Amino acid sequence: MLLNLGLGNQRIQVKDLEPRDEHDVLALFGAAEDWFVAATGRPAAPGDVQSLCYGLPEGAAFEDKALLVITADGRVVGVIDAVLRHPTAETCSLGLFLVHPAHRRHGLGRLAASALLGELSAQGCTDVAASVAEGWQPGLEFLGALGFSFESPRTPANANRNLGPGERRVIPARLRLSPGR
Repeated sequence: MLLNLGLGNQRIQVKDLEPRDEHDVLALFGAAEDWFVAATGRPAAPGDVQSLCYGLPEGAAFEDKALLVITADGRVVGVIDAVLRHPTAETCSLGLFLVHPAHRRHGLGRLAASALLGELSAQGCTDVAASVAEGWQPGLEFLGALGFSFESPRTPANANRNLGPGERRVIPARLRLSPGR
C-alpha cells in the first residue's frame, strides 16, 4: 500500500513497513514510552518490533496482516498494525496506530487515518475495529474524533502473546464505514 499525502509543506506517506524501517520503528517505540507505559505498564523493549511483525488475533490469517509506517519527509513518524478481513470478511482490525510524540496533535494522525479509512472503504471494508487502553485519553479522543463508538472496557485477549504485568483493560471501539468515505 502506498498513500501519498500532504500536510502543510510536509510530504506524508503511508506505506508498507520494510525491513530497513525496523530501526526507525524501534526508535519510535522508545520515543512513545508514554503510550507503552499506559497500555502495558512498561516501556518498549527491542523484541516489541518483532512481536509486532508476528502478533495476530486468534483466527486471523497471516496474509491479511498489514504493517504500515507513516513517514513525514521520508522519516518514520508512525506505525500502523492492521489485520484485514478479521474477524469478518468486511472488517479491518487495527491493533496499533502509534504516532511519534513530536508529531501528535498536528493533524498527521488524523490525515493518515482518514486516508487509510478511505482506502479500506474503497476495498469493500464496512467495519473497523480498534481498541484503546483504559485511561489513555489521547487514544480515546483520537478515535472519538474519527467517529468511533466505544464499548465497555474488557481484559485484553490475544492468543499469540503474554499479557504484561501492568497491562490495562482495553476499551473496544468500532467504526462503520460508508461507501466512498
